[in-house]
Amino acid sequence: MSGSDEQLQVRVAWLYHMEDLTQGEIAARLGLTRLRVNRLLSECRQSGLVRVHIASRLESCVALENLLVREFGLAEAVIVPTPADGEKVPGLLGMAAADYLSRYLARTEVSVFGVGWGATLHETIRRLPPADLPTLWVTAMMGGLTQGLELNTFETAGELARRLNAQCAYLAAPIYAGSRASRDTLVALDVFAEAFERIRAVDLALLSLGDLSPRSLLVRHGLPGDVTVKQLRAAGAVGDVLGQFLDASGRPIDHPINERVIGLPSAGLAAVRNVVLAAGGRNKTAVIAAALRGGIPKVLVTDEDTAKAALSLAR
Repeated sequence: MSGSDEQLQVRVAWLYHMEDLTQGEIAARLGLTRLRVNRLLSECRQSGLVRVHIASRLESCVALENLLVREFGLAEAVIVPTPADGEKVPGLLGMAAADYLSRYLARTEVSVFGVGWGATLHETIRRLPPADLPTLWVTAMMGGLTQGLELNTFETAGELARRLNAQCAYLAAPIYAGSRASRDTLVALDVFAEAFERIRAVDLALLSLGDLSPRSLLVRHGLPGDVTVKQLRAAGAVGDVLGQFLDASGRPIDHPINERVIGLPSAGLAAVRNVVLAAGGRNKTAVIAAALRGGIPKVLVTDEDTAKAALSLAR
């Protein structure tokens, strides 16, 4: 079987099993007959290409992974095909990130696993195979929302700890203090000393990135009332990591909001042994490019179209 035939099989299998398209929809998408699609799916099963998961990778995704690793000094990149339905991006990235983390935890001793928040991380943890790591600490790396939301840092850290049978620590504070002075006062309290000591000891971090569109959970639910997206854009922001807004070069913008964050400063991520960023969708292209320029991730998990666009922008 030629490489092009195998790639067509992989593409058809992905659309059918991962994106839940019908055979008719796949035929229309790829310019094939329904009979051809049916035969390709049958060949996938007979050859062992499709078992529980797709047992091959799209060459275009692998090529992108290698390119990102070379150009930005990543330890690894994980690229999945971009679904036609953008709402499926977090779920697909969650599966890919969960697979990477499962493999990493199986071969690497980790003392403190730090986690952020967001839809992609929620999907990652939901798909992470259960493990038994009772000596591992899981900690939130930033404060949380003051309103209940299943994607909040508290729920995210707690669910991750349950999946791994690990110990759990929260940063029982809001994402933002009212001012830099109040932030410094809060952080200096004895009750937070142990929490920040553990956050500084994180050796594996699972984070996502936020953009400045209305789709951003932080924009919708977390920004203080005295800070607007317009102000952040005017200061050069393209998005955030751990609640800290970055410019196109991946550096924190010069804006008081970054001095009010209760969490690990973004500069502190350089000391973390492995920072896994899982984020995708074209709305996050600019902030992913910024993170790459700023050298933030050791591992990037994203989708194919976003990776191409971010790579072009980062260059």
